[in-house]
Amino acid sequence: MTIKVGDRVPDGTLTEFIETETEGCQLGPNAFQVADLVKGKKIALFAVPGAFTPTCSAKHLPGFVAKADALRAKGIDEVWCVSVNDAFVMGAWGREQQTGSKVRMLADGAAAWTRALGLELDLTQRGMGVRSQRYSAIIDDGVVKTLNVEAPGKFEVSDADTLLSQA
Repeated sequence: MTIKVGDRVPDGTLTEFIETETEGCQLGPNAFQVADLVKGKKIALFAVPGAFTPTCSAKHLPGFVAKADALRAKGIDEVWCVSVNDAFVMGAWGREQQTGSKVRMLADGAAAWTRALGLELDLTQRGMGVRSQRYSAIIDDGVVKTLNVEAPGKFEVSDADTLLSQA
């Protein structure tokens, strides 16, 4: 079953590559519980089929990096990029795209959370395995307020400008 507006996001574990060690977060991959991350926060979330892929790298992620401050000005606490990749790949992609503190690069390595959302995409025939559909959402205290799922192969409704207009 696919998640929809009004639903609470399922709990799950996402990992993030931490560049600078801080109290509670060591250098390297750190695991976080989604329920803890969304509690009391308004999240602008977008998901992509894969890090370093053409549309994701040229349009999707750069759009959210560029609009992160505008999203925060509308009450968004954090901007997340989620992909079915490992934390090392997401960390490298974030460095390459200069996401800094604008976008959290969160990995769903085994697609467990993506499957729980019902937003997986089977790209096995293309040699990529199970990935995420391309989508964006606003999650407010764990509840989906908006959800924009792309048709296969499209990039029309999950962009930063669309989500900014919905914030």
